[in-house]
Amino acid sequence: MKKIAIFASGNGSNAENIIRYFEHHKSVHVSVVATNNSNAKVLKRVKKYKVNTILFTRQELVNGQILTRLNEHGIDFIVLAGFLLKIPQIIITQYLNKIINIHPSLLPLHGGKGMYGNYVHQKVHASKDTESGITIHFVNEKYDDGNIIFQAKCTLEPHLSVKKIAQKVHNLEMKFYPKIIESILYESD
Repeated sequence: MKKIAIFASGNGSNAENIIRYFEHHKSVHVSVVATNNSNAKVLKRVKKYKVNTILFTRQELVNGQILTRLNEHGIDFIVLAGFLLKIPQIIITQYLNKIINIHPSLLPLHGGKGMYGNYVHQKVHASKDTESGITIHFVNEKYDDGNIIFQAKCTLEPHLSVKKIAQKVHNLEMKFYPKIIESILYESD
């Protein structure tokens, strides 16, 4: 059984979608949802599932103390789902090619520090891009720089609002992220 930890900092819709997808899976289980934000809505979302939660500080992440807690749960793989802190090298080394992230644009466009959520969609809108989408990638020591695993695109009609762009991209996240996680875990066997 592969055990996943989901790191999230906010709303948690992606985290909940992933938990539901694997809820009755035979070989993959979401064991932990970890957050650095005690007010994150993800904590309320996951209460109805049998998933452990870990609240940690930025310092516990940076100095690698979080690794002890992940090891206690036997975590094999880390999924970032709206997690806003940079993953430090000590964790990347421990989970080499076992940490993935989803970004709400077609990287390398509109990535990097501070580019998340509506900031990305606003940039897509301001740039008058004709398409956007999602990028699922491995995590390395730089924001949004790891090897790309998968991308999905959506066409953007002229004059589409930031809110509508966000909804189109969110729909792609819901459709593809759990399936790509599953395929990566099967490939790693």
